[in-house]
This record gives sequence, C-alpha cells and structure tokens, in this order.
Amino acid sequence: MRIGIGIIPVKKVSQLLSRFLILCATEYGLRLINASTGHLCNRDAQINTFTESTEYKEFLHSLYMHASLQTGFIKEAVTKYFSWVMLSHRWERKELLLHDIQDKVIYDLDPVGTIVKLQKFCKVARDAGHRWAWSDTCCIDQNNNVELQQSVNAMFIWYHYSALTIVYLSDVPSLSKSGALANSAWNTRGWTVQEFLAPKIDLFYQADWTLYLNDRSRNHKESVSIMRELQDSTGINARALVDFRPGLRDAQEKLRWASNRHTTREEDIAYSLFGIFGVHLPVIHGENRQNALGRLLQEIIAHSGDITALDWVGQSSNFNSCLPAEISSYKALLCTLPPLPEQDMQISVSTLRNNTVAVESASKLYTILENLSVPRFANARLQLPCIAFSLTEVRRRPGQDGVRCFTYDVKADGLQDLLVITEDKLAQFSPARRTRQTFLLVRPWNRYDLGLINFADEAQSVNDWPEPESPSDDTIAGYARVKVARSPRTAFSRIFASTAVGWRV
Repeated sequence: MRIGIGIIPVKKVSQLLSRFLILCATEYGLRLINASTGHLCNRDAQINTFTESTEYKEFLHSLYMHASLQTGFIKEAVTKYFSWVMLSHRWERKELLLHDIQDKVIYDLDPVGTIVKLQKFCKVARDAGHRWAWSDTCCIDQNNNVELQQSVNAMFIWYHYSALTIVYLSDVPSLSKSGALANSAWNTRGWTVQEFLAPKIDLFYQADWTLYLNDRSRNHKESVSIMRELQDSTGINARALVDFRPGLRDAQEKLRWASNRHTTREEDIAYSLFGIFGVHLPVIHGENRQNALGRLLQEIIAHSGDITALDWVGQSSNFNSCLPAEISSYKALLCTLPPLPEQDMQISVSTLRNNTVAVESASKLYTILENLSVPRFANARLQLPCIAFSLTEVRRRPGQDGVRCFTYDVKADGLQDLLVITEDKLAQFSPARRTRQTFLLVRPWNRYDLGLINFADEAQSVNDWPEPESPSDDTIAGYARVKVARSPRTAFSRIFASTAVGWRV
C-alpha cells in the first residue's frame, strides 16, 4: 500500500499511524519504563511520548517531503521508536512492585537492595540504544487478575519481539569462569525457560553488571561456549536454544526441560509453559499444581493427539490418574528398546514376503490400527484407544523380602516375556496355578507409530464421545506404565511405579 500525501489527507496518515501503534502495542507489555527519563508509562503515555518526540516531528517532515510513501515506512518508524528490552532474572526479596515506582523516577530512588538492579537494568538498556525497558516485577499489576491473565498468556510474545533480553545472574560474581551460568539459581527457575528461548537476542550479565565470560558479542545466542553450557545444563538441544518455535510437537521433551525447575507459586510451573506450547488457558492463581498441570496436559493431548505426555514415572494426579502429580515425573530417562539387528529385520521381512497369510494378517492389523479413534481429553476425562493382552503368568522373583520395589516375570499372549518392576504386590498365577480373575496388560495405542499425526480433522466434542464400557475409563493405561484389568466387571487397577517399568516386546 502506498500513501500519497497530496491524495490522502494528513488526518488519514494519523489514523494509519494510530493503527500501527495499536498493533505494535500487542507485542509488548501494558507498561514500559522510559529508560531515558526513568518514568513508568502506560500505553497512552507511551503514545504521547512518541507524538511529542523529535523522532515524530522528523517522521512527519519526511511524509511532507515525499510525494508517495509505503505504509512500511510508518511501521518501521513506529517499531524503531518502540524497541524495548526485557529483563530475565530471579526474583529476590522485596522486589519493586508497580505501586513502588508509579509516578516516580526510578533513577531518583535510593540505590539500595533491588532498586539497584532495576536502575542498572534500565541504564544498560538505555546505553544499548533502546528507549524502553520492561521488568515483570513492576510492569505488571500483580493485584489485577485480568491483567495477570493477559500477561501470562502474552509473555512469550513479548520476549520474542523484544529488541534485546538481558539475563541478570545475581549469584554469578565478576570474572567467573565457564560453568557459573549452569550453576546459577536463575537456571533452576520455571519462568526462565521461555525467557531465554523466546528472544532472538540474549545477553548474560554477572552480578556486577559486566558481561558473562567477558563475551562482548552482540548476541550470546551466537556464543558457542555459552550455548554449549546451557545445552549441557538444561538438556535443551542447540537448535531450540538458538531458534525455538513454540507449539505442541515433542511435548514430552519440552516437559522434561521443565522437570528440574521450580516456581514460587506451585501453579506457575504449568503457567510458565503456556508460551512454550503456544496455548492460551485461564490463569487461576490459587489452584493447586495438579490442577494447573492437568489442564495444560489435557490441552496438549486434546489438540495434538500426542500421548507421549502420558509417559512419566511418579505419583498419579488427582486431576486424572493417567497424568502425573508433579512436573518432576518427567525427569526419568525413557525406557527405550534396543533396535532390531539388521539381520533379524531382513529375516522378518523375507518371512512376511513369502507368507501370504502373514501379509494379509499384517494388512488387516494395520487397517484396524489406522481406524482406531484419536485420543480425546476434555473436562478431565480421557478417552484413550488401547491394545490389551491377556496375562498367562505372573511370578515374583525370589529373595525380595524387605525390598521397596518388586521384580516380576510376566507372560502375556502375543508378547515376548516381560520384566516388570513395581512397588505394588501383584497377584501371582500360572497355567498350573490358575486364578478366577482374568488379568490384561493394557498399552495405549500411539498413532504416531504409524505416522498418523493429523488429528485436526477428527476433533470431536466431549458430548460426541461414545459411552465408556467401564466406569473407570479415565484410569486406563499410561503410555509406559503397566495397567492390569480384571473381568468380569472390567474394573481397572493402576499399577503405580516410582521407578521405571521396563519390558521387552
């Protein structure tokens, strides 16, 4: 779009300018600190500051001097003026809140305690050539639930579009060697994950506000040594550290990133991941962590169909027993099976090719699996397609008196022999020592195993789900958990294990 000043009146240009100001405002916080003056400004004050600035007068002059200009010129002028710097830090005692700096000049405050941190941050932002600065301590009204809701759901975007994010390591002294960042308390906090993944440009500062490792590059995301230290300490791969894209993919991996982290408010560990997964959910401060994490995991599974979020080790959640009570349940290493040797694989393929019956059976099985419904999760109710195997034998290994976890040898129709490790005491039986009950080993079906990853066209309302065959359908198997079902009433009993459950299939 091109604007001719002689064709479209200046009033129209002002309207376009206002539109761009509104659009830009959605990319940063409701309030910003003017790093030059030290004043906290809401959006009206920000716009007034712009229209009274020398830059605005030069902008209007340029419009008058040119016969025709693109709207991109207006957007560029607005974006340049409103470039802002974000602060990533660990909260300390007696942080400055909104009411502490409202209608005050931060540079005039006594430089004691956390006031110094805010003053230094704004000076660094100003010296880097940026007019605006944002800190989560004082730029959000912590007592306004509507504003908190908006801020939590938009914070990833604010960090992403910032001109620079300054990471302040208050416990890393001057002249620290490599490794100090990895051991910083900042690296244990829940909110800081998105604060260093979202921005395009990060700079790490030590306690005395000197650059970490004296690295004076314009962007520490381009520092091989700093990114390697973060990768080794967080388990986040190098590509994600440098160029992270939010979304529902690789849910279990992202949950594992947060599994060692902590937040002051227990529910915040879930809220801090909203931006990582690109979801928008209500913020209900005061709810317990199980409910907050449950709502997040429900959203992930319901919209992606990815059930790897059900692969965890730990205590079950009251929200739904297939979910963990704690984010730390994702710490455990995955139980991975060794790959099939190439020779064995070739033998299996040759056997199938030469066996018409086997090929037909495999084709039928594929069709059945392909037509299984996708996982559905709403209102804390999970409908999960599963594959069940009848157990024929369960034997506890001898010599386990007084141990915390028991080891069982398990046989099931259609499976190779299994090894199960659990805290629970299982009923033992065998063909020679039968039981009246029928036990089943239930494994959730993961459509990703067949490459069936498009779930959008199969979305259904919870009201469209078929009635469950069991009154305990929401306790069906976790992805890498052993679940046992017994008939004739088909009541499901969860076998909880605080250590990894391994089997060979």
